Amino acid sequence: MRMLMMVVDDGKKEELEVLLRKSGVTGWTEIAGASGMGTTGPRLGSAAFPKTSAVLFTIVEDERARTLTDEIKTYCVECGERLRIVSWAVEELL
Repeated sequence: MRMLMMVVDDGKKEELEVLLRKSGVTGWTEIAGASGMGTTGPRLGSAAFPKTSAVLFTIVEDERARTLTDEIKTYCVECGERLRIVSWAVEELL
């Protein structure tokens, strides 16, 4: 199994959630309003740097992780979003 962590502009979060639902992903965890520094600059949720990011986590089977990543990359090309995806192997314990 793979855990996918997706970092997206808070304003595009709902579009990503729609894509996840259409792709058959049944659950994820979200951290909205995340601040930090990245290649697009600071995202601090402040007056000077008002943007924030959303971080979504989901766990899917290995093969599904590959196809889902491809689907998300296609979405990003179409809408111009600079979403980032990180993946790592996980083991379900319960």
